[in-house]
Amino acid sequence: MHRVLSALRRGFKERLGWKRLGIVASLLIIGFAIHSLIHTLQGVDTDVILVALKEKPSTQIALAALCVVGAFFTLTFYDFFALRTIGKRHVPYRIAALTGFTSYTIGHNIGATVFTGGAIRFRIYSDYGLSAIDVAKICFISGLTFWLGNLFVLGIGLVWHPSAASAMDRLPSEINRLIGVGCLVGIAIYLAWIATGKKRRELGQNGWKVVLPSARLTFLQVLIGVVDLGFCALAMYLLMPASPDIDFMSLAVVFILATLLGFASHAPGSLGVFDAAMLLALPQFAREELVATLVIFRMLYFVIPFAISITIMGTRELWLSVVKPWQARRVPVVPPAPKRLPPPPPQARAAATSPRRPL
Repeated sequence: MHRVLSALRRGFKERLGWKRLGIVASLLIIGFAIHSLIHTLQGVDTDVILVALKEKPSTQIALAALCVVGAFFTLTFYDFFALRTIGKRHVPYRIAALTGFTSYTIGHNIGATVFTGGAIRFRIYSDYGLSAIDVAKICFISGLTFWLGNLFVLGIGLVWHPSAASAMDRLPSEINRLIGVGCLVGIAIYLAWIATGKKRRELGQNGWKVVLPSARLTFLQVLIGVVDLGFCALAMYLLMPASPDIDFMSLAVVFILATLLGFASHAPGSLGVFDAAMLLALPQFAREELVATLVIFRMLYFVIPFAISITIMGTRELWLSVVKPWQARRVPVVPPAPKRLPPPPPQARAAATSPRRPL
């Protein structure tokens, strides 16, 4: 049996591998989402969508935008927490905030967040002496924060309202509740594993090791992820149509599942995947009104932050590549002033001014 398993493992690595398997899974998710989206949007009246967009109260949009600002403010602590975890305390918060915001928004909108977001992080953090391995550790810790927060809220939501996910995953409520319990138990096991070690737990080998946060800091890590996700779900909740009524926790469960599917697909901006999942999981709402809600949310959470990030990064690159070198060339080189010799001592001045005696 051991030989058979070893042979299967070698064959899997040589012929398929985890990278190709991930690409295949992403393509399958995107394909299924596009098919579901096209099927769901059949017969949708675009004029009704435009009317729903115009009738959306401005106060709702303003409050949702404020929640999005709160979500991105919380998002800046992903990188700040990761930097402190790996011991890079010389990087200030403003740089961590800039890097976290731009790497997430640009990477998530372009797609393949691991590579695009990592490239942006390395471009900024390399100016502060961080290596590619340091950036990889930051990406890992930030991703861990995201997943811990999502699994915690998803676990509570599935235990509390398991039927909210049934429209999306087609599973009975009892199975969804068991999945929620599994999420919470998994986080509890992880916390116990970290807390029982004699020293800080480490992951990695062959020169690449990341020290995990302590149990006390892991609670803070979970809190960061929960607050970020709570702001995002609240923004969506504020934009939802007035009828039929839906409670916040049920919407949060649907929102988290749609978000995770979007991340798993690696589609640019989760386009098509997130929207299809929301439309599929919320059939009780009029499709035109729900599409209008998704359009507004996408503008607030994806399009506007993406435009701001592109502007910030473009301005920064222009400053570093053009303006700063040009200013350095324009600064005149002033020759150093000649050193003034110290005055001679009084004895030497007296000897120089006194008349010489003839021999």
